[in-house]
Amino acid sequence: MNIQVFGTKKSFDTKKAQRYFKERRIPFQFVDLREKGLSKGELQSVARAVGGLDALLDEKAKDQDTLALVQHLVESQRFEKLLENQQVLREPIVRNGRQATVGYAPDVWKGWE
Repeated sequence: MNIQVFGTKKSFDTKKAQRYFKERRIPFQFVDLREKGLSKGELQSVARAVGGLDALLDEKAKDQDTLALVQHLVESQRFEKLLENQQVLREPIVRNGRQATVGYAPDVWKGWE
């Protein structure tokens, strides 16, 4: 199992996800989206695993202007814009190989153990 938790240090759900894995002594790698962000390949992989780019968008993101722009772009432009503006992604994004979840999803993570 190779778990990666993508999120920000201030995100409540990201902290809950980290606590979930720590309490079960499951090793994971934390990636701060403000410092590093998802690579192009990682974003494609996560989007495929969760059912598309729309599932990755945070409707409550602080940057509502960028969120509206991303939502109204055609599919080919949407991916590039999302890659540049990862502050509108829902957190945490948790990856385990080709599997991924968006948001706090302990029910799914139980199946990975």
